Amino acid sequence: MNLNLEGKAALVCGSTQGIGKAIAEELANMGASITLVARNISKLREVREGLSTNFKQNHQFIQADFSNPAELKSKMEEYLGENTSPSILVNNTGGPDGGSIIDEPYSKFMDTMTAHLHCNHLLAQALVPGMKETGFGRIINIISTSVYMPIPGLGVSNTVRGAVASWAKTLSLELGQFGITVNNVLPGFTETVRLEGIVKAKAQKTGKTEEEVIAAMKMETPARRFGQAEETAAAAAFLASPAAGYINGVSLPVDGGRTGCI
Repeated sequence: MNLNLEGKAALVCGSTQGIGKAIAEELANMGASITLVARNISKLREVREGLSTNFKQNHQFIQADFSNPAELKSKMEEYLGENTSPSILVNNTGGPDGGSIIDEPYSKFMDTMTAHLHCNHLLAQALVPGMKETGFGRIINIISTSVYMPIPGLGVSNTVRGAVASWAKTLSLELGQFGITVNNVLPGFTETVRLEGIVKAKAQKTGKTEEEVIAAMKMETPARRFGQAEETAAAAAFLASPAAGYINGVSLPVDGGRTGCI
């Protein structure tokens, strides 16, 4: 099975913590040169220094804020003017705060759509021409199991994640003929900073302790535990590999079996 990414470059968004960082580390271990994308420059430097490196790899970073697509586009144009276009794109952006969908303001939907769908599309438009030239491309979107089953209390996130999944499926139909695959990875309850925030919010809303909330969430999962960022990263890394070349347009849950559909 060919999992070798030597000679390939990957652009990994939201890569200074959690799932994004774990994906960057896994792709680097497989031989890819990594370009990290995030807002915090000190964390970008720290993560870059920690990536495994051989003499063929060249790890870089782009400091960008996904609330500002114009800035992101400008920085991508500058980056592509100086570097070979990456053939692997990992779209990964933190979700919005929770809340009942009926109470959410229009602005929150638009801000989240900008940071997720708009920026994903912008990055795909920037990198797909290079993927077509080489006949190899991987676009991997880290979204949520809410694509299949909406998660109560995450109204805006459910809505936007679903939009990203539909965008990705449509894109996969257009790009498959060029050797470019477009797939989604759907993390379940994964031990990240975002999950900590969800637990705290549930505890405050229900009056339960955080320990009680965690226990109940684990009972919803057949594995009876939370996932690790490295487990989601392993799925994304496989989809990025040459071995996954005939897997296209799928949404893959990495959730310990929690999603209640086939």
